[in-house]
Amino acid sequence: MANVRNHLDWLLQVLFITLRLYVRNGLANHAAATAFYFLLSATPLLLLLSYAMQSLAKLAETSVPATILLAALYEHYRLDTLAELGFIPRRAMLGASGIGLVTLLLFSRKLVYAIEKAFAVIFPADEKRSFVVSWTLPLIIIPIAFVLVGVAVILRGALNHLVAVELLGADRALLLNALNLFIVLCTVWTLILFAYWRLPLRHPRFRQAAALALLATLSLYLLFALFDRFFQIDQYRSLYGALGGVVLVLIAAYFAFLAFYLWAQCLYALSKVDVVALEKLFLRTSGLTLSRLEGYVFGRVDRLLEKYGRNYAAGATIIREGDEDQTAYILYAGRVTLFKRNDAGQIALGELGEGELFGEMAYLLGEPRTATVVAKTDVVVLALPPQTLEALMRYSAPLARRIITALCQRLMRMNQASSNTQTGRLGVT
Repeated sequence: MANVRNHLDWLLQVLFITLRLYVRNGLANHAAATAFYFLLSATPLLLLLSYAMQSLAKLAETSVPATILLAALYEHYRLDTLAELGFIPRRAMLGASGIGLVTLLLFSRKLVYAIEKAFAVIFPADEKRSFVVSWTLPLIIIPIAFVLVGVAVILRGALNHLVAVELLGADRALLLNALNLFIVLCTVWTLILFAYWRLPLRHPRFRQAAALALLATLSLYLLFALFDRFFQIDQYRSLYGALGGVVLVLIAAYFAFLAFYLWAQCLYALSKVDVVALEKLFLRTSGLTLSRLEGYVFGRVDRLLEKYGRNYAAGATIIREGDEDQTAYILYAGRVTLFKRNDAGQIALGELGEGELFGEMAYLLGEPRTATVVAKTDVVVLALPPQTLEALMRYSAPLARRIITALCQRLMRMNQASSNTQTGRLGVT
């Protein structure tokens, strides 16, 4: 039961961090910009589609399969309606198609750039992508993505047409449709996985990226199923004409990129959930007040204690001076005493209480332990590996300031203790 509650706490914290960062990063604006560039990138495809349809029509004069495919595309995707609305020109010359291809490549660069800008906000990093990679990636990935998705969509339309005209048996048609849908979803999942895993400069874990890419794929499938159900092309034709179709495509792209960035933000939240929870715990135990919502989401610490907690009895040595270990500790409960060796023996530097951080000097200075820490009472601490402490300091400016302040105070106490010892020795002599 405790494990179930801890998992629910973890899930609630991931959801809270995702939504808070999603709003703070202004990802709705990034989704709008990306949808706009997507529309500009997709528009030249209509010229290429028109030229391809003309070539297919010529081939259909002598080929029965081409005739069936042409009929399937026109019927299932209502290409005649799109032509009447003005989306697809009835005639397109090869030169115009070439211009469309060049335009596609140019706007594809803008589309990938918009996604990279959004990912730079979602997955902050200090590094920069290589100039060559930044300019060549859009010229490769976007055309490949359009081709893969386009081929899958064409195959799906052809299968639906064959079923409609009863050229395939019902059982075989159902199996082929299921297989085609599986191929479409796998294609989209692969493209999203590539974006989630490789586009961030600090690549996330592959398993997490794969899982979130799957959720994003299923979200997009449900989204477009709803659009297909509630936004029929006939309704837009009668109400708004060609402009309504353009608006429909733009709205669909906007919501698609909203979902795409939402799951990307969730992927980042997965890597930061422990860091945020530790920050809230440290600030709360240090006397700072959290908001009511943050108190509810991060109020329970059982999950953190299970993962990072350690118990020490009174008199136990937690840190020994001179050791090479760089683990830092948050004192959750109890009190500890700090000692340091000198020529006169071991002197006490002071005590620490609940909410204090200790043991961080070894990591920050890159040196062995500078003092010994002994439990004065029974204590509970949260042991933080060096990478977790580094992530905490990068993520939380208030926590970083408190760490620096505590470090300065501790160095001052050590200097005072050393000075007092020297004074005492001079007095004796």
